[in-house]
Amino acid sequence: MSETGLRERKRQRMYQAVSEVAIRLFLERGFDAVSVAEIAAAAEISKPTLFRYFPAKEDLVLHRIADHEGEAARVVAEGRAEGLAPLPALRRHFLDGLAADDPVTGLNDHPAVRAFYDLLYGTPSLVARLYGYLERSEEALAEVLGGGLDARLAAGQIIAVRRILAEENWRRIAAGEQVADVRADAVAAAERAFAVLGAGLPQLARSFEAQ
Repeated sequence: MSETGLRERKRQRMYQAVSEVAIRLFLERGFDAVSVAEIAAAAEISKPTLFRYFPAKEDLVLHRIADHEGEAARVVAEGRAEGLAPLPALRRHFLDGLAADDPVTGLNDHPAVRAFYDLLYGTPSLVARLYGYLERSEEALAEVLGGGLDARLAAGQIIAVRRILAEENWRRIAAGEQVADVRADAVAAAERAFAVLGAGLPQLARSFEAQ
């Protein structure tokens, strides 16, 4: 591996390690009760170093889901390589996520996952920061859809649908329902939502009815 590759791996390990330290402290004591200085001390780095990796305190939490930021765009690009239209590709990916209990779909009741999402959705500043993450997801998806206003409008609808589906699943899980009791409704809701998207965005769903 090249020196550049080794540096990048080391950098990614640092991101991961510091984020996990911060999340552990937040879960133990609450987001607002933990200072950046305490996180830096626990991670054995200086505050300036921490801020080089994480410009905002909220980014320490959102790093855990950062790899999902460009997920919709990646799914569309990979689907295109298979000859699959954007909406069928995204529909298949979301349904696969539900089948696998992927936490990003909201359909996961593991205690550690529940604790993380309770932290995320229960902290106003994290919710506010999450909207920046969603905006970047929209931008990446719009670009792969071809750019321009039509692509931006479509991307906004798609990202909103994925978010609302996941939030509804998570709302029920957080209320105490079991994954097994939510799954069928989650799948049916996803099917309905992507059917509506397909009807409204036919240019992105040419092969939707065949899926």
